[in-house]
Parts: sequence; C-alpha cells; structure tokens
Amino acid sequence: MITLGEYIIAQQNEYPKATGELSLLLSSIRLAAKVVNREINTAGLVDIIGVTGLENVQGEVQQKMDLFANNVFKSALEARGEVCGVASEEEEDIIIFDSERSVNSKYVVLMDPLDGSSNIDVNVSIGTIFSVYQRLSPLGEPVVLDDFLQPGIRQVAAGYIIYGSSTMLVYTTGNGVHGFTCDPSLGVFYLSHENIQIPVTGKIYSINEGNYLKFPDGVKKYLKHCQEIEPASNRPYTSRYIGSLVSDFHRNLLKGGIYIYPSTASAPKGKLRLLYECNPMAFLIEQAGGRASDGFNRIMTIEPTELHQRVPFFCGSSEMMDDVEGMMEKYSPQH
Repeated sequence: MITLGEYIIAQQNEYPKATGELSLLLSSIRLAAKVVNREINTAGLVDIIGVTGLENVQGEVQQKMDLFANNVFKSALEARGEVCGVASEEEEDIIIFDSERSVNSKYVVLMDPLDGSSNIDVNVSIGTIFSVYQRLSPLGEPVVLDDFLQPGIRQVAAGYIIYGSSTMLVYTTGNGVHGFTCDPSLGVFYLSHENIQIPVTGKIYSINEGNYLKFPDGVKKYLKHCQEIEPASNRPYTSRYIGSLVSDFHRNLLKGGIYIYPSTASAPKGKLRLLYECNPMAFLIEQAGGRASDGFNRIMTIEPTELHQRVPFFCGSSEMMDDVEGMMEKYSPQH
C-alpha cells in the first residue's frame, strides 16, 4: 500500500529539476486535511456546529467550521514557508506571508476551505478545494494581487478533500488525477484510485432544478433532453444533486456525468467562484479526460479580473459536455 507522502516523493523523483517545494506544500495540505477531518468527525459532540452570526465577503452566513477550516489551512500553509500567500473564499483580501522564507517561496494557494459547509449540520458530505500557482512577482518581495489573478491554465496543482463516509484527497499536478483514502485508525492517506479517468459519457446530471424557470433556454432544452426516453442513448438520465460541489463532482468523476451551475435571472454571472472552485475543478476534470466551460468558453482560459469573480460552470463527461454546449450555442447565444 502506497501512502500519499510516498507517492508525492516518487512523483518528484521523476523530475530531475524538482526542488521538493511543491511536495512540501502538498504535505502541508495533507496535514491540514487531517486536522479538519478530525474536527468534522467530532463536530456533533463539541460546540462547532452552527453559524457564527457573521457574513463572509460573499454575503453568506459563515459556519463555525468555515472559520476553523480557514484558519487551519492558513496556519499549515504558512508554517513550512513553502507558500508566499493565500487567497481564501472566506477572506476579502489576499493573505501575505512575510517571513524571510515565505517571501522567497514561489507558490501561492487559492482555496475554498470548506465547500458545502451549510450541510454539516445534517451530516452531508462536504469538502475542501485548493489550487496552486507559481507567483509572477519577484522572489524576495511580498506577494501581490496579480499573483492570484491568473487563468487556470497556469495552475501547477489542484485538488480537493472530500469528508464523507470515507475521507479522500484527490489531486493533480498535470500528470493525471490520483485519489488517496484515509485510514482512520492510522490517520494515513493510502493510494486507492490511481490515474482516474471519467467515462466519456454517463447517466447522471447534477443541477438545482428548483431554479429551472430562471435558467437560460439552452439549459432548459438540455434538461428536457436528459429526461427524454431514448434507450439507444441510455436516456432518461438520473438526476443527482447534493448541493455540495465537491460531493457532486466526486461522484460524477468516478461514475460519469455532468454538473451544471448556470447563470440565472437573479445571478446573471453565475454563483460559483472562478478562482476557488471552477479553475481547480476544471484542471482536475481535464486531467481525467473530461471538460469544463462556462457554457461557451473553456473555464481555464478565462482571464480573472477580481479575486471573488463568479462564473457559470458546466463540467463533466466529454460527450455530455458536447450536448449541453451545442444547446447553449443554439438556444442561448451570447450577447
């Protein structure tokens, strides 16, 4: 059985010019994931379930676990000095690490510390999403905003941790997608899913159909397509929507399917965050053989203009993506 630490080192050894910094960064994320996982598993026994009474920069009510996870990941990433700064969905501005070692490090991390945290009170799977870039500013100087406003194609690593019936860490460094499952008796992540490939098509579509009347016409047409009886193409498809991006994405990645969070009449720019959610998930799905777009354009080529930018998000099996993008082009032309 291969541990996450062993696998990271083995991958590093395949690249003669590797310095080990990225490996240490991923080890920091692994450590933080263990701490957050422990707290989640005991959340019902201690005073850490529920809301704080505060709102984050998105205007959303923060859960106690949101703040806890945010602080744990920040601390773990700062401690080893392999990261010069962090941007978090829970923070309005970038966090600059200013120790001598940190300012000379070359990586920045963007993260959603606890995706789907509103589900924790009802014991539904939640997760952490992270994305890693090389900084653009000179080494030795404090990190700046432009270091974080990079398109997804410049990511050097991305991944997520899903805290569910088992806890898994799934990541890519541009060399395939690999999943590690935590042995709770030892607190060790073991390789369980090497080189994950999403099926080219699937039978699952994931979308909040309660917003149907607000969807673009192309999405409405695609949903009717999913619901039609057509045995030759295995339709009708099955609707599965948890409301936690990590959980819905993870299921579709393994089984085949499509996840859609489109623009709506009340959220014309979409709801999901380009930097914290869409870019890392797009990197993962492309490495697994699928695709991700805003309905028209590849997610990872979108140039960010602000830290908390939102975009529509379509992500999944390549053939299902072909179908939905064709209907978006035909019935919901961009203006």
